[in-house]
Amino acid sequence: MKFSNLKLKTPYLELEPPFYTKVEPTPLKNPFLISASQDAAKLLGVDEDLNLDEKLVDIINGSLKLEGSETFAMCYSGHQFGHFAGRLGDGRAINLGKVNGWNLQVKGAGLTEYSRQGDGRAVLRSSIREYLLSEAMYGLGISTTRALALIGSDTDVPRKRWEKGAIVLRLSPTWVRFGTFEYFNSTGEHSKLKTLADYVIEESFPHLKGVESAYLKMYAEIVKNTASTIASWQSVGFNHGVMNTDNMSIDGRTIDYGPFAFLDDYKKENICNETDRDGQYRFSNQPATAHWNLERLAVALSPIINYDEMDEILDDIFRPMLEKEYNKIMQAKMGLEKEDEDDKDLLYQLLRSLEMASVDYTLFFRKLSRFNGDKSPILDICINREYLEKWLDMYESRLAKEDLAIKKRHEKMLAVNPKYILKNHILQEAIEKAQADDFSMIDDLLTVAYKPFDEHLDLEYLTKPVPMSSKNLKLSCSS
Repeated sequence: MKFSNLKLKTPYLELEPPFYTKVEPTPLKNPFLISASQDAAKLLGVDEDLNLDEKLVDIINGSLKLEGSETFAMCYSGHQFGHFAGRLGDGRAINLGKVNGWNLQVKGAGLTEYSRQGDGRAVLRSSIREYLLSEAMYGLGISTTRALALIGSDTDVPRKRWEKGAIVLRLSPTWVRFGTFEYFNSTGEHSKLKTLADYVIEESFPHLKGVESAYLKMYAEIVKNTASTIASWQSVGFNHGVMNTDNMSIDGRTIDYGPFAFLDDYKKENICNETDRDGQYRFSNQPATAHWNLERLAVALSPIINYDEMDEILDDIFRPMLEKEYNKIMQAKMGLEKEDEDDKDLLYQLLRSLEMASVDYTLFFRKLSRFNGDKSPILDICINREYLEKWLDMYESRLAKEDLAIKKRHEKMLAVNPKYILKNHILQEAIEKAQADDFSMIDDLLTVAYKPFDEHLDLEYLTKPVPMSSKNLKLSCSS
C-alpha cells in the first residue's frame, strides 16, 4: 500500500470541542523531502517506497489530505519547571488522524489556537534532531514516539537568526499527556476527566475496559510504564531536558525531543537545557522529576479517583520498579548473569569511577564488552586512569563468580551496549551540512539509529570522539 492511499479515522474528534480545536495547516514554501523512514511506515501498513510516493510531501505540508483526515490541535495544560502554566496545547503540531493504532501528527505545520506568542513553526535544526532521535530511541529499545518523514522548505523562520522551516511527520499510539488531565482539573470540568479517562483506557489500556476500579488501575499502568521508560533513559545516558508534565505521555513513552542529550563524559549532574538554570531536569534528577510529575497527575485525577489510593500505588510501584529495571539493565551491560549481594555496590563504584575518570559513557561500555583481562583498551580512553583501574580489579573478581564463557559474555554485552549513539556533536555536524543543502549525513545516521549495536564499517566516522569543546553542551528550547 502507498502512504497516500491510507484512510484515516479521527476518534479524538468524537470528544467535545474543549478537548481540541479544528485547524488547517499552513503550508511551507517550496517543500521537499529530506528523509523518510520505511521502517516507521510499516507500522501504518505502508509497504511501498515512501520516496516514490509523489503525494507524500504535499500531505506532510498540509496542501493535500489523506482520506478521512480532519486536522485539529489538542488542548492541554502542564507544569513547566515546577510551575503550573495554564492553558497550553499543540502550538505547532497538528493532528491528521489515526490508522493501524497510530496517530499521525505534523510538527511545525503552522499557527493553532494554542500557539500563544509562537509562530507555529519548527526549524530545520530542531526537526532533524526530533526525526532522528525518535527512530534512534526505538533502535535502542526505548519506548518512544516514531517519525515517518522530514521535509524542508524555503520558508524563513525567525529565531536567534533566520532559519529555514521544516516539518516532521511523527507517530504515536497516543498524544494524550499528563497535562491533558491537568487542564480539565484546573477548569473544574470534572465530568470531562471521566470522558478523557475512558478515552485513554480505550486507546492505551483496552485490557482495563469494564474492569472494576478501572481508573485506579489505569493510573497504576501509567506509573509502571513511566518507571520503565525512565530506567531505560538512565541506563543509556539519555537526558530529556524538558520533563514538563505536558511533555509526559499518558502511556509512558518518550515524547517531544527538544534540548535533549546523550551523556558524553559521564556527569550525573549534567544539564542539557540552557534555560534550566536550577538544574531541575538534570540527568540525575530525572527519576525524582518523573515521580513529581506522577504526583501532579494524581492531583489532576483526584476528582474521579481516590488520591490516597493513587499515592499508595505511586509509593509502592514507582521507585521499586525503576530501581529493579535499571539494575537489571545495568547488570546486562556489565555482563553479569548471577545475582550477588555486592552488585549494587559494584554499580555504585562504577558510576563514581566513571565520573572521576572523565570517560565517555557509551565508549566505556562498548570497550567493556570486549574486556578479557587487558585493562589498557579501557584505561587508554580515560583522562584519570586510577579510578577505573581500581574498579576493574573489583570487576575481575566479580567475573570470577560467573560461569559464562568469555566469548559468550562478549556477544551478550555487545548486544546491549550500543556502538552508535546519536550524540549532539554528530547531530550538529549533520545539521550544519543540511543547512548547506547537504542532507547525506541524515540517512547515514538513520541507518545506525536502527542498528546501534552492529558494526557498520562504512560508517565508522559516526563514532569519532567527541571534541573537548563539544562535551556535555547545553542547548536551547528554540525550535
